[in-house]
Amino acid sequence: MQSLKDYHYKNEFTSAFPGDESGDLSPRQTPGALYSKAIPTPVSKPELLAWTETLAEELEISYPEDEDIKILAGNKVTARMHPYAACYAGHQFGNWAGQLGDGRAITLGEWEHNGKPYELQLKGAGPTAYSRSADGRAVLRSSVREYLISEAMHHLGVPTTRALSLVTTGDKILRDMFYDGNAAYEQGAVVMRVSESFLRFGNFEILAARKEIENLQKLVHWTIERYYPHITGTQKIIPWFKEVIERTAQLIVEWHRVGFVHGVMNTDNMSILGQTIDYGPFSFLDDYDPGFTPNTTDLPGRRYAFGNQPSVGLWNLRRLATALNPLFEDSAELEEALNTYEDIFWNKYYKMMGNKLGLDEVKKEDKMLISDLEEILAKIKPDMTIFYQLLMDTPEDLSEVEQLMQHFGECFYTEPQAEMKTTLLALLKTYSVRRKTNKISVSETKELMRKTNPRFILRNYLLHQAIEELEQGKNELFEKLRTALKDPYSNKFDEFLKKRPDWATKKAGCSMLSCSS
Repeated sequence: MQSLKDYHYKNEFTSAFPGDESGDLSPRQTPGALYSKAIPTPVSKPELLAWTETLAEELEISYPEDEDIKILAGNKVTARMHPYAACYAGHQFGNWAGQLGDGRAITLGEWEHNGKPYELQLKGAGPTAYSRSADGRAVLRSSVREYLISEAMHHLGVPTTRALSLVTTGDKILRDMFYDGNAAYEQGAVVMRVSESFLRFGNFEILAARKEIENLQKLVHWTIERYYPHITGTQKIIPWFKEVIERTAQLIVEWHRVGFVHGVMNTDNMSILGQTIDYGPFSFLDDYDPGFTPNTTDLPGRRYAFGNQPSVGLWNLRRLATALNPLFEDSAELEEALNTYEDIFWNKYYKMMGNKLGLDEVKKEDKMLISDLEEILAKIKPDMTIFYQLLMDTPEDLSEVEQLMQHFGECFYTEPQAEMKTTLLALLKTYSVRRKTNKISVSETKELMRKTNPRFILRNYLLHQAIEELEQGKNELFEKLRTALKDPYSNKFDEFLKKRPDWATKKAGCSMLSCSS
């Protein structure tokens, strides 16, 4: 085990590419630079609120002492660190936004473990050259959300960045949560994020937009050699792009498996590694609603609603292809690769849904069953998590509406109309007959469903309650959630297997959030 303060960090990104080394934190354009040096701004009273032991043990990082906590808060930078903010661009809500960059994230350096580098990045440690008019800080509210969801997604088996620590700063931060003129001071905090890389589609977009083709080509080949070393041969870019397509498709399939809505799928929030990155106004589905978006900024268009995530994934990949296009004589190969997305996505999607339903394989007629099920669920809007838990133990003799309501009643937020009950009952009968044809046993069927359908999800109302308690100096619910999220497929934490309460339907921070969340 090594301490944060004594470790000899690597800085391969800053060594490989041109950057702005002035240390100037004033907002500005940085043409020709892939990053800008950014020294974190100290806070008044850093205190460690949470430390992720499992991740620390995996990377062999020792428990933080006083000097290490200063590092986690941004109050100390060691001689072997080279703190920087990355420069990137992006399409936000479908529109080109130009230069963006790490406005409140500062990468300290690279921690190598078993030959693999991991970037250690502080979120909320002060302004950078890309903060624009913002202060580069993060509030406790958004930091708790990011800390907990990063680890929750990891334990759900969804590709994600991780969170090593959560530190409170002792400072108050002014925030207008819904951009409605009602700003208020909130407690400040800093999260240390961990990933092999925080490169996103926007890192490539900015270079193409600026016509910095030499830097673009160098970044592409560096990314392949560093993170996709299995890709060999003289022509690597198309095979690499195809793998980015596949990873992106797989990521969104995993989101849909657990009912996750990212909320702000801008191209600058799309990881080149196919990880979930930049947690803001995210949510898990409570009631099953393909049109649900948790992001107030996404209204009324609902561009990033749950059901739109697959198509937005393709749209974003097209923007990445456009950025890569200058490296090719024509766009035919890139277009051909893009045309594989839908088949890749839907093949993965139906396999995932087959697992959720406990099917040994997905036949042509099963795809119709899945489609019919999703259609009826979108109409009756049961609690998604509870519905699939109850589906595992659907009675063999389910033949009457009364039986249907007796078994599934607890998952409904509003009792379905008679016609919808009848339709659902008929569909579940068909499903029951199909399940009996499985070439795997009943116990194997249920085990497949158990491993695929989470029993615990980090619901927004639970997060909101935990944040309110922390703001009052209490951490009981926060610690309970930290424990529960490590084992989301077991029945050990059924105190949380409940529908969203009525009071949370309209409460700020429970149903709707903003990009500042």
